[in-house]
Amino acid sequence: MSNMDERNVNIILKNQEESDKEEVIISFSAFVTQLKRFLIFWLTAALLIGILVPVFLAVFTADQHKKLDALISFNYPGIEKGLSPDGSAFDINAVKNPNVIKKALTELGIPLTSLEEIRQGITFEGIVPSDAIDRITVYKSPYDQGNIKAADAILETTYYPTQFRVIFDYSLAGLEGNQPVEVFHSILKYYGDDFLETYGFNDAVGSAVTALDYQTYDYPEQIDVFDTSLDSMQRYISSLASSDSTRFRSTVTGYTFADLSQAIQTIRDTDLTMLSSEILMNNVTKNKPALVDYYTHRIEVLTREVAVAQSELNAINQAIESYQLGTVIIYGESGQGGAQYNTNSEEYDKLFDKKVSATTTLSSKQERLKDYQKRLNMLKAQTDAANVQVERIAKEMDALNAKVTELINKTNATANEYYSTVYLSNSYNILVPPNSSGLTVTKSIIRSAVEPLVIIEALLFVIYFGYAFIYSIILENKKRKADKESEGSGELSAVTTEKKQPA
Repeated sequence: MSNMDERNVNIILKNQEESDKEEVIISFSAFVTQLKRFLIFWLTAALLIGILVPVFLAVFTADQHKKLDALISFNYPGIEKGLSPDGSAFDINAVKNPNVIKKALTELGIPLTSLEEIRQGITFEGIVPSDAIDRITVYKSPYDQGNIKAADAILETTYYPTQFRVIFDYSLAGLEGNQPVEVFHSILKYYGDDFLETYGFNDAVGSAVTALDYQTYDYPEQIDVFDTSLDSMQRYISSLASSDSTRFRSTVTGYTFADLSQAIQTIRDTDLTMLSSEILMNNVTKNKPALVDYYTHRIEVLTREVAVAQSELNAINQAIESYQLGTVIIYGESGQGGAQYNTNSEEYDKLFDKKVSATTTLSSKQERLKDYQKRLNMLKAQTDAANVQVERIAKEMDALNAKVTELINKTNATANEYYSTVYLSNSYNILVPPNSSGLTVTKSIIRSAVEPLVIIEALLFVIYFGYAFIYSIILENKKRKADKESEGSGELSAVTTEKKQPA
């Protein structure tokens, strides 16, 4: 009987063991209890990490936060096409021109040894507004416009920014304290001056004209020097007048561009013509043989130039005659029928512009050739001028030079005022200057810490949540196992007592 009792107890214990393995108890209330239990530890750890991560980044990645931002803008005709005021391709890197940085450092008394590090630390980001993005990405049917030009608009998917974010990383520049802000602001300021000097053509004509010493030339050549200089000035003034829609009058000189052009023309028609006639009629020269050689050489050069100019004009005329107009056909939505248009392309229009330019060039060279031939004939046919005539011409040339110099100064002063107050007055602006407060660095540290901080905090929460979940399962199953064992012990005791009773 004892063997049978032992076998029955073992079976019961085995069944009880299998039952324990199959059952896993998950109690929501127990899980919540564990969450509450470890809540203070999780909050403490999360708070410490939230403090330590930014501090760690601030200490060990300090150089990465040595950056300043500024916002600049450009506003003049052509910038929307990526062009400079003179029509050339616009390059934003001109802001960090070494000459500009040199002026900024010199003004602040900072050694130029850090110039290259400062230049390399300046970068740019073009800002594209949302409406421009919409215009680039949206598709519109030509039929929505009711205009053939809408087909060309579809291809206009390029946007050139007019605003730029300028970023100055001064980590390698060796600047301390408030120097980075002062240097950055000074660079942006001096670039504005450089921009005006570069595209405002300041003193360009005057520098070119006054660089020539007319007295080193023979008297007939001096006439050519002055005439060429005055012609350059007149063309320069005409280019200014073509961009002036306000009929600008200088408050410094009191001149308009029309006044300056008329003054130049007066000198050319009166002073130059009179002096030229006296010199040619009286053979006023410093060295007649040398002048004969000069005229002969100029005639040979101009003869070749006239031939080349005539060939270019003929080639352009042939191109215009053989050019076929482009044909654009827009079909209806059904694919049948539609309108047909003959259009002039941009190349076709350029050919006409080239023809006008080539015709003007050819005509100018032909007139100069005739003039030199006339001068050479008169020089060979007449005797040399007397010394009295030569001295008088020399004095008149000095007086002419004084007039031209005064006119150059007035032209430059008028042009400078026009570009600085009208044409380029709002062409370059510093919208947001560099910020000197420590808030900029703090914001930079916070921005760089956000991503790693979020990842670490999320991982910490997963650990906290998972640990509480697993720990609650372990405790509940231990408790259940203890309860089962307690109940099993009671049942086993009752069965044993029952088995010991006689049958």
